[in-house]
Amino acid sequence: MTSPTDDRSPNLPRGWLRAAVVSTIALAFVGAAAGFIAFLSQLRGAEIAPSRRADGIVVLTGGSSRVSDAMELLAAGYGRRLLISGVHPTSTASDISRTLPENQSFMTCCVDLDRTALSTRGNAAEARRWADGRRFKSLIVVTSNYHMPRALVEFSHAMPQTTLIPFAVVGDKWREEPWWTSASTLRLLLSEYVKYVAAELRVRLEDFGIDLSPEMSEQPAGQQPKRPATAQAN
Repeated sequence: MTSPTDDRSPNLPRGWLRAAVVSTIALAFVGAAAGFIAFLSQLRGAEIAPSRRADGIVVLTGGSSRVSDAMELLAAGYGRRLLISGVHPTSTASDISRTLPENQSFMTCCVDLDRTALSTRGNAAEARRWADGRRFKSLIVVTSNYHMPRALVEFSHAMPQTTLIPFAVVGDKWREEPWWTSASTLRLLLSEYVKYVAAELRVRLEDFGIDLSPEMSEQPAGQQPKRPATAQAN
């Protein structure tokens, strides 16, 4: 006859395994939630003028009013030149200037267009080439507030010796309603948080010589894929 102890014994390892899996999932959830809160704490709710002037200004395309805000910083003398990174290959300086009539004069003298970058990592690589070519040691980085943490991760990794000054653009929707009341804004933030974590992980691995995803914009000209007509840099 099998004793009660014998009946229970085979179930003990399975119970411990189940408890370990549940505990691991719970810890992962708590860690992700804490990380998301830390990510949100980095996002500015209002636009704040840069703390200082810089050699150059870099704006990353992909969000409303980013370019116009960057042009205003250029006009105010916060930088000597402006790089608009991630411009669609079919867009020209004339196309951009028509949307910014008050700053058209700066388009001819002080603005450069980067049509190569396909991602935030590509933006950073092209900004590094642009800054190195002009011997710029400081840059104001202009992008949306929700995108700024990831942009700074990429830019700091690409140009560790360059002083980076963030200028976070705050969209109208962000100003008008709390992010937790909008399902679309919440989805955007969660998506950006995942990309931010992935960027942090990738650059840390690269510090150990492990490159999991070589950036296409680092390839020589002629070897890069064509950008779809509707693509944006980030």
